[in-house]
Amino acid sequence: MPLISVNPATGETIQSYPETPLSEVSGILQQANSVFAVWRRTSFAIRASLMKQVGQMLRKQAEAFARLMAQEMGKPVTQGRSEIEKCAWVCDYYAEHAQRFLAQEIISTDAAKSFVAFEPLGIVLAVMPWNFPFWQVFRAVVPALMAGNAVVLKHASNVPGCALAIEAVFQDARLPEGLFRSLLVSSNRVADLIEHPLVKAVTLTGSTLAGQAVAAKAAVMLKKTVLELGGSDPYIVLEDAELKLTVEACVASRLINSGQSCIAAKRFIVVKSIQKPFEELMVERMRASKMGDPFDETVAIGPLARHDLRDALHQQVQTSVQRGARALLGGIIPDSKGAYYPPTILTNVKKGMPAYDEEIFGPVASIIGVEDTAGAIRAANDSPFGLGAAIFTRDWQHGEQIATEQLDAGCCFVNTFVRSDPRLPFGGVKQSGYGRELSVFGIREFVNVKTIYVK
Repeated sequence: MPLISVNPATGETIQSYPETPLSEVSGILQQANSVFAVWRRTSFAIRASLMKQVGQMLRKQAEAFARLMAQEMGKPVTQGRSEIEKCAWVCDYYAEHAQRFLAQEIISTDAAKSFVAFEPLGIVLAVMPWNFPFWQVFRAVVPALMAGNAVVLKHASNVPGCALAIEAVFQDARLPEGLFRSLLVSSNRVADLIEHPLVKAVTLTGSTLAGQAVAAKAAVMLKKTVLELGGSDPYIVLEDAELKLTVEACVASRLINSGQSCIAAKRFIVVKSIQKPFEELMVERMRASKMGDPFDETVAIGPLARHDLRDALHQQVQTSVQRGARALLGGIIPDSKGAYYPPTILTNVKKGMPAYDEEIFGPVASIIGVEDTAGAIRAANDSPFGLGAAIFTRDWQHGEQIATEQLDAGCCFVNTFVRSDPRLPFGGVKQSGYGRELSVFGIREFVNVKTIYVK
């Protein structure tokens, strides 16, 4: 079956790509393994120089890549440019720090010498999603490559153009041929890739269901996995929060990438004494956010990536309203072509509604009123997910204590919205996955932490 690239703003087919044949996949893996044998012994200085070249190539082609993302999955071009710059940043970051992160660590024992060495594993399979089609790839792939591994990418089936563009960047930067390859294959072939003896580990960003399937297959094969899965991030707004700045941060997080982000703010847990002014400000701010053509420089919200995703989102909204939620804004599919969904705010959201229980992947805000701080913490943790969380309060030390000790999430922010940063570990708990990307923790995920003991 070919992979079809469709413009979600118009519904028009961009291009059809043939799947990579099974026989070709085997050859690609063989080549990657041969290149790995050399790359693993290549100095960090050479790896760093090449990775900086990758960053330069990204910056040179930022405009073209932003437009490609707008075309294939609807991301506003202004956000696409920022995404490419972040990819270049992660290249520069690991070029500068990888050698230090993986330096041998001397351990004092009764041996003449004992230390820990960090050795690459081999070929890492990266299974990546469509919502940040460059950033999700680069934040996983760059540390794996800098650690001395080879990588094969199975990208989302609706962004094959992005997958091939990423491969071309590494080729143009003159990394060893075959060290990084994009495989144009459908999701039902991932299990076969995991089974292949030359694939040593898997990193996946995607839905919880996808993560469960990959983890199950990798477990049978005894292969290391890192899973960054779904999220239903709670944003707690306490009575003493600075409302205007809080709403700005909340709306920015909810609408980034047209709401299609695992770490977007999704559940707004607001102490009831300030719920009404919070809602009024949020309605005002979200109503002012322009939806439209992702190539328009003034647009903040483009179409969702596919029509089926838009329809599934609308069903979640409708079901929540049928069960007692109230729409303060939006909730109606526009009478126009394209997979558009308007900024939507639901209030009176309670347990038992999709807007409370499920991940809402689109520009829909769920407002949950609570009596006090204790109730807010309970509601925040009352979720199968645990990726990000934020808390807003003028007493930042109180917010820090809550974030550190009381919120069940991998990334907790105080008085700002959750985001990934190459300098900080990124990942979740519960059904949001396990393992970490980025920082020193990310580069050490796909290495053999080897003990050396010399008597």
